[in-house]
Amino acid sequence: MQFTDDLEFGHEGRNEVYEYVEQQGTVDYEAARKALGMGESEFGSYVTVLKRDGVLEQEADELRVKFDDAGPEYHEVDGMEFLIRQATQDDLPAVVETIHRALDDETYIVGTTLADEVDRDEVLLRHNELSSRVVFVATVNGEVAGWVHLEHPETPALAHTAELTLGVVKDHRGKGIGRKLLARGSHCARDLGTEKLYNSVPTTNEGAIAFLESEGWETEAIREDHYKIDGAYVDEVMMAYRP
Repeated sequence: MQFTDDLEFGHEGRNEVYEYVEQQGTVDYEAARKALGMGESEFGSYVTVLKRDGVLEQEADELRVKFDDAGPEYHEVDGMEFLIRQATQDDLPAVVETIHRALDDETYIVGTTLADEVDRDEVLLRHNELSSRVVFVATVNGEVAGWVHLEHPETPALAHTAELTLGVVKDHRGKGIGRKLLARGSHCARDLGTEKLYNSVPTTNEGAIAFLESEGWETEAIREDHYKIDGAYVDEVMMAYRP
């Protein structure tokens, strides 16, 4: 999967460093700095940010692009930069914490279940005979601020579908992060041949329902009294989108 049209690093210097390393594959740190004609402090600061954001990795004196099927995306809104990239296993604790932080004032059963599952299994990304799971994260200053998750069943009758969950921590809502994450998840689903995305939300989570509807999701069905939350029965809204 490639999103080269969206591949921006928010800064010309970071762009130059990334593109050079990408073209070379694996490159000596000092050789790259000299080839780009950058000073030690300048080059070092760009590499530090790219490493922090999971774009580059360094082993000894060698730099290389960190494995990321879809490629990283930088965005800027009102002077705030955020990065969207594919999560790695190292992100597991931060993703679990972010899900719980994002949902501490919301009722989102599927999202909470995802956090509990990956925390219990200690596996964030998965691809086996039962299911395939991929997670993208949005980071602000290197900290995970939101996520989007796709779960593809491997059963032939359902392999054309995928479950999607999404969330952003409260402090970073209203800045376009959720929409960018949703777009990234939808792009990934389309590239994987997914014909239908689905999400299930309690009727009490009116914000999530309104957000998905604004992005073209439709209600397929409502299951009455499907959840029991704080002693009260709550309907489930089953929503779907065709990427």
